[in-house]
Amino acid sequence: MSGIETRAIVEINQAANKFKSSNVLRTSDKNLDVKSILGLSLTLLSSPTYILEIHGTDEKEAKEAMADVYKKHRLVVEIN
Repeated sequence: MSGIETRAIVEINQAANKFKSSNVLRTSDKNLDVKSILGLSLTLLSSPTYILEIHGTDEKEAKEAMADVYKKHRLVVEIN
């Protein structure tokens, strides 16, 4: 795992943990809580496409922050 991949995983996880809303990352074969750094690392390294579902009291702010961090690391994600 290169430094940029590690940094992306840590920053995505930290951004998700700032919010009360749930953050579920869906791939073709997995659904996982983005607040789980282990699951996140395994998924980001093994799948090219992602769908992020965010639901909760602060979902608007969470969606904006999560879109920014994925974009920062050039990861394409659809956010619902």
